[in-house]
Amino acid sequence: MGMTMTQKILAAHAGLDQVKAGQLIRAKLDEVLGNDITTPVAINEFNKAGFTSVFDRTRVNIVLDHFVPNKDIKSAQQSKQCREFANKYDILNFFDVGQMGIEHALLPEQGIVTAGDCIIGADSHTCTYGAVGAFSTGVGSTDLAAGIATGECWFKVPSAIRFVLKGQLRPNVSGKDVILSIIGQIGVDGALYKSMEFTGPGVASLTMDDRLCICNMAIEAGAKNGIFPVDEITTEYLTGRSQREWTVYAADEDAEYEQTIEIDLSALVPTVSYPHLPENTHPASEGKDIAIDQVVIGSCTNGRLSDMEAAYNILKGKHIAKGVRGIIIPATMAIYKECIRRGWTEAFIDAGCIVSTPTCGPCLGGYMGILAEGERCVSTTNRNFVGRMGHVESEVYLASPATAAASALTGHITDPTTL
Repeated sequence: MGMTMTQKILAAHAGLDQVKAGQLIRAKLDEVLGNDITTPVAINEFNKAGFTSVFDRTRVNIVLDHFVPNKDIKSAQQSKQCREFANKYDILNFFDVGQMGIEHALLPEQGIVTAGDCIIGADSHTCTYGAVGAFSTGVGSTDLAAGIATGECWFKVPSAIRFVLKGQLRPNVSGKDVILSIIGQIGVDGALYKSMEFTGPGVASLTMDDRLCICNMAIEAGAKNGIFPVDEITTEYLTGRSQREWTVYAADEDAEYEQTIEIDLSALVPTVSYPHLPENTHPASEGKDIAIDQVVIGSCTNGRLSDMEAAYNILKGKHIAKGVRGIIIPATMAIYKECIRRGWTEAFIDAGCIVSTPTCGPCLGGYMGILAEGERCVSTTNRNFVGRMGHVESEVYLASPATAAASALTGHITDPTTL
């Protein structure tokens, strides 16, 4: 029996000719990643285990992004611990204030992750990098500590679900609508510890930003990872960007999949996940009676340049509704700078929004957009659990940047194709 794309990457990194679903393996890692919340825990475990060196100072990545610039004393102490560790071991890819960005936007942008890689990160949305043809998955801080020291990790080889994409997206429908629709169809545990492998002729119509968004939310379906094939769009993205040579893996024709699901991209509409699970999806057109208090456009899911452009195209020359707070967060400093250069930042401010330095802040209820009791937010983030962005009686509605921007203008959930 042949292997899936994910299984081939894992086999290669385990030094094996063949692996099968359910098999336990020990694989070599190309990159490891931690942030300002998870790295301090890993550092404590690293020290407790008696480690005195890192496996490769050029392959350990520490990104301060959740509470940076620091919001309080605790977050300042966490960042300080990360800085001291990075200095002690001369970590090459350490991103602090002024250089930082949201980790899962920053590492692809910088060419640190590339096709064929095996990557772990102490953050659940590390699965984002499957967009460039890598196996990447989130782990706990203890696994991160071991990965930093040894450059290896244990895995149980996942089985796979194949998603065959056909057609192409209509205007103001994006990768966010694709993954929300899929999660609405299969549920938040529909791909539990499985690989979500995206194939089919429709893949060619999806931009790299669409793919990054889709893989980012694979974890919201319970998946171990999401992954796209390496095609012309991938190679164009990686050329001149990737810091290393990449390896292309492709699924065997006789690879075994637990299930095959066909998705007609042309049939998808702007989609919103209502509280309190990403699987609670509805067409945006059904939300006219849901008044909102806040809109957040940003995060590791939708803070890239194309996301900023989608928001700009809807907000330019207009003003958000009275009583709505508009918060826009470019995901990296490069994107932030480009928004300024193109005049988008000024347009956002003129529309009544604020523009923040890159941060994960509001997504996890950290800062820069906490919700009070009874408030509702349309957010381009990835989770809408109870209390995710603030008070346990607040509500988060997940949507694309276009839908979020359109909703900011009207003061209620709005289908951007109707504007």
